[in-house]
Amino acid sequence: MNVKPALQAIFCGLVAVLVLVIRLAGPAAAQGYAGLGTEVDGFAVPARGTQLVFPRDHGAHPEFRIEWWYLTANLTGDDGRDYGVQWTLFRSALQPGDARSMPTASAWEDPQIWMGHAGLTTPDAHFHAERLARGGIGQAGVTTAPFEAYIDDWFMRGRDAGLDALSLRATGQDFRYDLSLTANGPLVLQGDGGYSVKSADGQASYYYSQPHYQLSGTLQLPGGPVQVTGEGWLDREWSSQPLSEDQSGWDWFSLRFDSGEKLMGFQLRGSSLFTSGTWIAADGAPSPLEPGHLQATPRGLTQVAGRAVPTEWNLRLPERGLDIEVTALNPQAWMAMSFPYWEGPVRITGSHSGKGYLEMTGYAPPPD
Repeated sequence: MNVKPALQAIFCGLVAVLVLVIRLAGPAAAQGYAGLGTEVDGFAVPARGTQLVFPRDHGAHPEFRIEWWYLTANLTGDDGRDYGVQWTLFRSALQPGDARSMPTASAWEDPQIWMGHAGLTTPDAHFHAERLARGGIGQAGVTTAPFEAYIDDWFMRGRDAGLDALSLRATGQDFRYDLSLTANGPLVLQGDGGYSVKSADGQASYYYSQPHYQLSGTLQLPGGPVQVTGEGWLDREWSSQPLSEDQSGWDWFSLRFDSGEKLMGFQLRGSSLFTSGTWIAADGAPSPLEPGHLQATPRGLTQVAGRAVPTEWNLRLPERGLDIEVTALNPQAWMAMSFPYWEGPVRITGSHSGKGYLEMTGYAPPPD
């Protein structure tokens, strides 16, 4: 075996990952979080009226620039404490297509970059871990028959091509979780049949969710194992330019009410605020919200990683009689990753009660 070319290939692959991180992080401040407001440069863009097809669309879409498989869960331990977990696989592309469309390229030249994030939140601690991989070499990817999304030894694995029953695993330096998920409701197409508009300029993504999981399993923490049960929410989204150039980040809520109803809502921050979302009936039927109908107002700030981050919110949706306070279980749930953001479980009080998850991106530290 010629060792030198092999080492060169490995080096080039690692450099490509680093270049992607620098390339996406650099434009973030000026052109939107992680550069998601930049030009599409030959990538496909979502089109209204496109029908999502399953199980095909549970898999990857290499013709689009960015994509994710995103699972959050609110859990209760046998110790009576509340917990939250997050498992995410991101796919980002240096250029459209993958190694299959480049037959003369080596596996290390596959333009698909994979990134995994895992988080585990307790009332008084927050654990997180990150993995990076290059596509084409078998280290990370998504299959559909059966379904599996994986990076290294982390996985979201199905029994068949669907998402109704999954096994979930992630490990970090001080934590691990092994969970089983079973869906007891239908997939929810967000927006207009899965076409989710993100700005007044018309940027959009394809977006669907499975918000009906029941979970059970084990958390491994520094103090020992904890048996947990709870409820989970999976988001699937892909696009090439989901933000406008002036949008710097978002505040995203997935809320599960004790009534059985649910709300997915988001606010995108830019020269003006853009809010939208979906009201989900107890039987899973979605009702898209008109832009601007959801009102999201920060109520309390927490100093996190040198940033002032809103960890208490008031959400109002007059057409549904919704007027709630959303409060973080642990205000210090900061994901100190290549692209830092806040992500953690929340509690809901007011006109409706329940639990959910909140993600906030694009909050920068004050200038020096």
